[in-house]
Amino acid sequence: MPEHIKIISQNRKAHHDYQIQETIEAGLILTGPEVKSLRLGRANLKDSYARPKGGEVFLYEVHISPYENSPLNEQDPTRTRKLLLHKQEIRRLTAKIREKGLTLVPLRLYFLGGKAKVELALAKGKKLYDKREAIQKKDMKRETDRQERGKK
Repeated sequence: MPEHIKIISQNRKAHHDYQIQETIEAGLILTGPEVKSLRLGRANLKDSYARPKGGEVFLYEVHISPYENSPLNEQDPTRTRKLLLHKQEIRRLTAKIREKGLTLVPLRLYFLGGKAKVELALAKGKKLYDKREAIQKKDMKRETDRQERGKK
């Protein structure tokens, strides 16, 4: 990962709840106080998602805490935010979402060269047994690593 990327927030639960098939980077349209709040690291991607609507893609349920020193009093922390993508990317994502039953999940929010970006993933929801299986594999790997370290 390049050093000029400053990660603000990550959606750690996304890899547990979804099978990630593809990732894409998108810009965000934000207000000034939201950018200042992001620079302080006050964002949460839990339960957030993106959805195409009317030839554009919007980000829902991303919580960006209001900036305290802002003169604007009415700041909705979970407002819908428009994402900046090329038309052909929007068309391709919309087709995949409709065709395969996939969803767009934000994985992380970061600054790249001074601009706020979000990494979106085309993902398919995991079933409960898939989640249990993943936890079981992780536990087995952890146990074998522990045993190998004990032998050395």
